[in-house]
Amino acid sequence: MARLPYLDKQDLKPEHQHLLKRNINLLRLMSHSPLGATAFHGMGHYIRFESPLNTRLREMAILQIGYSTRSVYEYTHHIKISREFGVSDEDIRAIAEETAGRTSNLDPLTRHVLRAAREITHDLTTTDETFAALKSHLDEECLTDLVLIISFYNAVVRFLSTMQVDNEPEYQVLLADFPFAPI
Repeated sequence: MARLPYLDKQDLKPEHQHLLKRNINLLRLMSHSPLGATAFHGMGHYIRFESPLNTRLREMAILQIGYSTRSVYEYTHHIKISREFGVSDEDIRAIAEETAGRTSNLDPLTRHVLRAAREITHDLTTTDETFAALKSHLDEECLTDLVLIISFYNAVVRFLSTMQVDNEPEYQVLLADFPFAPI
């Protein structure tokens, strides 16, 4: 159960009601800080609609963060979102394989992206080897955006966890097809 009540549009001042255009629990809770939620929307908008980083790679990195942190909310929401950006069910299942240290059928760049997401999530940085591998495939703008995206979504999963944001039932069911590996 969330640590603060979920807000609805009518709970917000008219100038902040746009924050709940997507009526999801993350935004309903974050809207307790309208200016913070506005800043969050700005970065989220850039990541989703303006970053030159390949959208499939972006979603694979976000899914890896959700999977690595066992953030049911983040993981399941991005299972649904990622399908709109070219991520296949096989790609999603490959995240579990890569996380377990087994080789998947993913291309080398995607595997490097997943490794970077795991390293930044757990170690707060990448190894020189991982960074060099990414740098050999991505230009400086896309490489910078990848690190920004991984950092941003690590902040998101920490917010979700700390505020105990409940997952919506329509997303929760996705765990049946894409479960976390047992600990």
